[in-house]
Amino acid sequence: MTTADTLTSVNPVLRVAPAAPAAAVAHFEASLAFHADVSDVAAALASGGDPGFVLLDSRSTESWDQGHVPGAVHLPTALVPEQAERLLDKAVPVVTYCWGPGCDGAARAALALARLGFRVKEMLGGFEYWVREGFGYETWEGRAERAADPLTAPVNSADCGC
Repeated sequence: MTTADTLTSVNPVLRVAPAAPAAAVAHFEASLAFHADVSDVAAALASGGDPGFVLLDSRSTESWDQGHVPGAVHLPTALVPEQAERLLDKAVPVVTYCWGPGCDGAARAALALARLGFRVKEMLGGFEYWVREGFGYETWEGRAERAADPLTAPVNSADCGC
């Protein structure tokens, strides 16, 4: 028995062997085609001018009023099929978001948009990570901002490894 055989029979991480490098490349390339990082979205929106995409908040009106990304379009997931073609341009990619990692509303909105012929990505982390990384947001009362969570927004961006 080789060392690799021993590890895979004992170690729960390696119980299922890692994918071959070619399969991993295909998987992670595909993942990046479907997802955008909060920091990357913020950088694109802050760069001035047209970011090349529309940011879509797929949450309820009550959630939108509590806080949303400045400049985002509000379109709850359930309304995407009937309103998306009236509100959005199919020539412009759409980046969807919802509450956070525990919410699949952004994925469901992205699926509905893709079915209508839109090019879409999902913003990983959603509104929760937008706020946790210290980016400004808007509420029904006006603009707001919270201090960045050092676990999600390291002071030195090199700490992240992103």
